[in-house]
Amino acid sequence: MIGAGGHARVLTEALKAGGRILVGFATTNPEEGSGAMRDVKRVGSDDELLARGPADFLLVNGVGSTSCPVARRAVFDRFKAAGFTFASVVHPSATVASDVAVGEGAQIMAGAVLQPGVRVGRNAIVNTGAIVDHDSDIGDHVHVATGACLAGSVSVGASAHVGAGASVINNVRIGAEALVGAGALVLSDVEAGIVVVGVPAKVHK
Repeated sequence: MIGAGGHARVLTEALKAGGRILVGFATTNPEEGSGAMRDVKRVGSDDELLARGPADFLLVNGVGSTSCPVARRAVFDRFKAAGFTFASVVHPSATVASDVAVGEGAQIMAGAVLQPGVRVGRNAIVNTGAIVDHDSDIGDHVHVATGACLAGSVSVGASAHVGAGASVINNVRIGAEALVGAGALVLSDVEAGIVVVGVPAKVHK
């Protein structure tokens, strides 16, 4: 596990629920794991892990994102460039249709629902209780936050964020690096890099 904060602890519980074993975590600063990670060994810093090489490790990206996935994406890109592989994590309580495509390092959390035809990109998060309906496309490094609801055929561009409890109607496109505020109701396309908030969602200046 890269990181030992809140998102890392949630992922640790998901791994345990799925019968997978977490052998250690890496953090920038020396620290002990807490909660679900209390009995997990710290294996060193990111730099020390990189120095040991990718042969013996399958990684999980425990760095979360709240509005912009810069730090999370940087971890993924740095370790991928060094030859490491990231495990995808799907909580056993998630409902995932048989034809859903889950990219490397993607994380599907407890209670999430992904319907037929959905694609989830690399290093993306579909968080607790989120709903992604049929034929939607979730790009690389996207975070669909807790309780968000995406109707059918929604497209979310790379590194975008859909806030907690937001709703997006059918056939809407959300551009790369856009941010949909928590609780927003998105009725039309959102351009790349734009922030929208409110009901209905409007550009936040």
